[in-house]
Amino acid sequence: MPQAAAKNTFLIHDHQRCATRAMKLVTAACADHGLRLTEVRQRVMEILLEQHRALGAYDILERLKTEGFGSQPPVVYRALDFLVMHGFAHRLERLNAFMACAHPGPDHQAMFLICEGCNHVAEASLEGLKVPIRGACTELGFKMNTAAVEILGTCPECRGGEG
Repeated sequence: MPQAAAKNTFLIHDHQRCATRAMKLVTAACADHGLRLTEVRQRVMEILLEQHRALGAYDILERLKTEGFGSQPPVVYRALDFLVMHGFAHRLERLNAFMACAHPGPDHQAMFLICEGCNHVAEASLEGLKVPIRGACTELGFKMNTAAVEILGTCPECRGGEG
């Protein structure tokens, strides 16, 4: 299997191991920083980790409702706000949806490769692009706080496995 520098969910990987690792990182980060990982927050994170797709808040709310966590939108939005605020999940503007972070924690900026065919999303680091992005911001007198790039395209599976 090819190695990817970033979390490339377009390649075959052990997703259960991936999700378990991410949940352990989230749990440890909450314990280390005195954050309350409530049952609802944990369940929302688990739902986001089930697959590498972005989910809308109402999709998550439907799951929570069937599992007895409540049916009011604030239930899911509060949990999502917490997860995004602490770097455990991302909000994808283009899809108006949320996904689990491949690198849980607040100190990274990401780019998202979104397949227009199947809606799978892969997360990669913007590390190598920080200097040119900051340079463009400085040139325009703009102070960047954070960045996220969303790239639309077609994944290998939707292209019939071609490279």
